[in-house]
Amino acid sequence: MAHHHDGHHHHHGAGAETAIRPLSVALVLIVAFMVVEVALAVVAHSLALLSDAAHMLVYAAALGMSVWAARLALRPAGGRMTFGLRRAEILAAQANGITLLVLGIAIVIESLRRLETPPDVRGNLVLGTAVVGAAVNVLALTQVARANRSNLNVEGSYRHLLTDLYAFAGTTVAGLVVWTTGFDRADPIASLLVAGSMLYAAWPLLRASGRILLEGAPEGLAPDEIAAALGGHAGVESVHDLHVWEISSGFPALSAHVLVGRGEDCHGIRRELETVLHERFGIDHTTLQVDHTAARLLWPKR
Repeated sequence: MAHHHDGHHHHHGAGAETAIRPLSVALVLIVAFMVVEVALAVVAHSLALLSDAAHMLVYAAALGMSVWAARLALRPAGGRMTFGLRRAEILAAQANGITLLVLGIAIVIESLRRLETPPDVRGNLVLGTAVVGAAVNVLALTQVARANRSNLNVEGSYRHLLTDLYAFAGTTVAGLVVWTTGFDRADPIASLLVAGSMLYAAWPLLRASGRILLEGAPEGLAPDEIAAALGGHAGVESVHDLHVWEISSGFPALSAHVLVGRGEDCHGIRRELETVLHERFGIDHTTLQVDHTAARLLWPKR
């Protein structure tokens, strides 16, 4: 009979922690300007400003959910939540990505309609609002840059603010064109650029959060390479049922069944394999079941 030894190495790193204060400051800046921008967009009849306000609403939601998820992640694991509430940030990122996608499509449709029948746009208001908005965006961006960007929501918020800064640049140009030339179609054209930045930001969020929710291998980690490293270790006969996934952004986990030679030290090899996983692949949360080989194996070699 084979001897069964289960090795568990659980280390919850600081990757899931986020800087709540910088995110909160950025959130206040974004929300305050967004309210002003909506009012000015209505007065100026500017879709570019209104679409950018919608963009900032999504950013505010992203920042708000980042703060919320960060606070939830601080709660200790217990009860039914054996990993705590670390997945809250992934659900928030998924919601942010879907919202960006829907709003982006809606703005594209409205922009195309306004290209056919452009309204009277007050270019001076658009220009002034865009310049102030860019300054607010830079302040918010510097705050988010101070937070822990290994967190998926924080990185998503950072990218959102960066693309919004580009959008403000486009809106500034549109406002200047409308003000100096009277070409009202510059406003919906700028709106299309804003919508494009929203759709561009949505895809990485949806892809990354979807991969985590579907228990895919973390970005940059190849299961075959990990299996080869474990299987090639001295004393290891074979590796079965290898699973690599991510609990939340920056928190990879692994489980595997390892067969070693009949005369090998199971516990010693397990500790060595945990070191390999930590040093070569950055995986600290591991569950390794290490068994001695038997005359007849129940598991086929892989």
